[in-house]
Amino acid sequence: MAEVLLFHHAQGQTAGFHAFADELRGAGHTVHTPDLFDGRTFGSIEEGMAYVEQLGFPAIIEAGERAANELPEALVYAGFSLGVVPAQKLAQTRPGGRGALLFYSCVPVEKVGSWPAGVPVYGLSPLLSWAQLCNPYAQLGAFGLAPGVFGAGLGSRFSAPYAHPQMTVGAW
Repeated sequence: MAEVLLFHHAQGQTAGFHAFADELRGAGHTVHTPDLFDGRTFGSIEEGMAYVEQLGFPAIIEAGERAANELPEALVYAGFSLGVVPAQKLAQTRPGGRGALLFYSCVPVEKVGSWPAGVPVYGLSPLLSWAQLCNPYAQLGAFGLAPGVFGAGLGSRFSAPYAHPQMTVGAW
């Protein structure tokens, strides 16, 4: 089973976010869910992103790094939307990573550095294809990082409510 560091989206640690983490825990995985917003949640993405603008992206990344530094290196880094920023940075720069799950977003690889060999990545958006999700960030494809079933034992099917009421993470 995997040990997962899961970062929330711009609305914070919502019920849907916790339900997703709990589903992974129910499957036997260890899931860490650091709160990048110190307990704040927001009713809309716009409100959450306004808060992020006040904090600044470096503060979000630093909070993610602090959370990771308290954990072992052999982690799967996962993030929803905004949470992809620290998840991807850690997957690309922290030694020992087992993989990355990037839901609803990605960062151009070169903004962080190169992608480490042996660290698989999986991207998912129910609304977009992988190419659309990362376009114009097709650099992931240049590194051979195509979508597929993640090999760390996270499973290939589960359903949990996402932060946005109209979205559900389905079979993948």
